[in-house]
Amino acid sequence: MSKHIGIVAVSAEGAALCYRTICAEGREWLGPYGHPQVTMHTFSFQDYMSEFAARRWSAVAKLLLASAERLKLAGAQLLICPDNTVHEAFGHLPPGSPLPWLHIAEEVAAVAARHGYQQLGILGTRSLME
Repeated sequence: MSKHIGIVAVSAEGAALCYRTICAEGREWLGPYGHPQVTMHTFSFQDYMSEFAARRWSAVAKLLLASAERLKLAGAQLLICPDNTVHEAFGHLPPGSPLPWLHIAEEVAAVAARHGYQQLGILGTRSLME
């Protein structure tokens, strides 16, 4: 049986792409109509944007953890946050997250190493790119 995935959504674009990818890729392992159980939580994007603008990464981390707690209560077993910019806040998460996280940068680095890629491109917000 597959794990119940919790999407910690920030932007609608990132969350929609993540959900769509999970469902599309699920077919490979779970059959033509199969995908893992998925639950998503998001606060208003405005809540995140005010913290991004002020570069208050600890406040962003608190929002992420609040979503994580809700997703745990919903039965999720692992978390994905499909928004590159938010990963700046991962260094501000206190120890003891309620669930394990799949970290975008770590997963991309592992795949790149496996394929022997030496250079990668990244797309992101102005904040991420700076």
